[in-house]
Amino acid sequence: MNVLLIHQNFPGQFKHLGPVLARMGHRVVALTPKVKTRRSWNGITLLPYATTRTSSKDIHPWLADFETKLLRGEACYEAAMALRDKGGFTPDVILAHHGWGEPMFLRDVWPQARIGLYCEYYYRADPPYGHFDPEFPPRAPLKEPLRLRMKNLNNLVHSDIADAALSPTKFQADTFPPEWRDKISVIHDGVNTDEMVPNPDAKLDLPDGTTVSRDDEVITFVNRNLEPYRGYHTFMRALPELLKTRPAAQVVIVGADGVSYGAKPPAGRTWKQIYIDEVRAQISDADWARVHFLGHIPYDQFTSLLQVSRLHIYLTYPFVLSWSLLETMSVQGAIIASDTGPVRELIEDDVTGRLIDFFDPKALVAAADTLLNDEAARDRLGKAAREHIRRYYDLRSVCLPQLLTWVTDLAQMPPRAEAEQPPTE
Repeated sequence: MNVLLIHQNFPGQFKHLGPVLARMGHRVVALTPKVKTRRSWNGITLLPYATTRTSSKDIHPWLADFETKLLRGEACYEAAMALRDKGGFTPDVILAHHGWGEPMFLRDVWPQARIGLYCEYYYRADPPYGHFDPEFPPRAPLKEPLRLRMKNLNNLVHSDIADAALSPTKFQADTFPPEWRDKISVIHDGVNTDEMVPNPDAKLDLPDGTTVSRDDEVITFVNRNLEPYRGYHTFMRALPELLKTRPAAQVVIVGADGVSYGAKPPAGRTWKQIYIDEVRAQISDADWARVHFLGHIPYDQFTSLLQVSRLHIYLTYPFVLSWSLLETMSVQGAIIASDTGPVRELIEDDVTGRLIDFFDPKALVAAADTLLNDEAARDRLGKAAREHIRRYYDLRSVCLPQLLTWVTDLAQMPPRAEAEQPPTE
């Protein structure tokens, strides 16, 4: 079987599935802007595509997001045409994350290919999705549903080309309308629970020269970027009292200064610094020395961080769930998390973790203090969390078999009616 993978940040969600398909003897090719020249990775042929046009300066802001996706879709189409006409490649199956627009024209290149799309999120204005955080109201509340409708243009363009679809969580799948939802299978990418394991001997070197281990009281907070969508503002507002309440704690924060989701900060500033500035005067220099911002760290250090963590805090809007939550559960971490929709799919209160109100820093401090004083509860919650991940999200025994079945079922779907091929160049 010929398989084509499409991902703007390859391998992304195909990190495990792609190599397994290659090892099974399938010919697997990937189109991605992450490489500049043809190369091989884990049995997969990686081919580059690149956008040559730039976004318009004066386009309506509601269309700016879609235009960037259109540019990627056009560039990917041109690379696909070359792969078809010069490379002689015809995929039986195309697996693509359509969030960046790349596969929007691939049905025009290969009309009979079976296309499976990775569905991460469908933007909605109704509660609890829209207007979740009153601190950041939309600039034009009456127009917000209209803006979000336009933000879904990319989803709408792709709805007709998908033969089947995937979402990693039920929460994310349920954001999509019925015509999408009927095609979506809920299968997570999977957690390698053989690698993400508890390690009583784990250690981590911090930037100030401190080395922490399981003997230390380490509190962790992890996100790709430090921003309100992931509760960074709530966490920072809890920090002054948390440091006073836990005088031995080392607080380790992972995340970059950018924006993954939501609104950008005021020009010239970062959300990270905005909330440092808000709380810094409430924290003594001695306590501030126990706060460690690591930025982005290599995966082996990230694993060690989760393994030394005595308490992990995870907060999120009702949005895409972070891999880090599942990985923390896999290493048997004790977790306090926000009582929001995507989290409740993984965390049952006082069973696999503890849930708090997303907006309540005082509740966060109280829950953290209680759990840090209760080793037996941390042990119970951590073991239950790991067992939950092993039972429902284990990469090799659960998710990969489900994903392979999904791909097989997709490949066995009857091809669409023959359509006119686009002209060769």
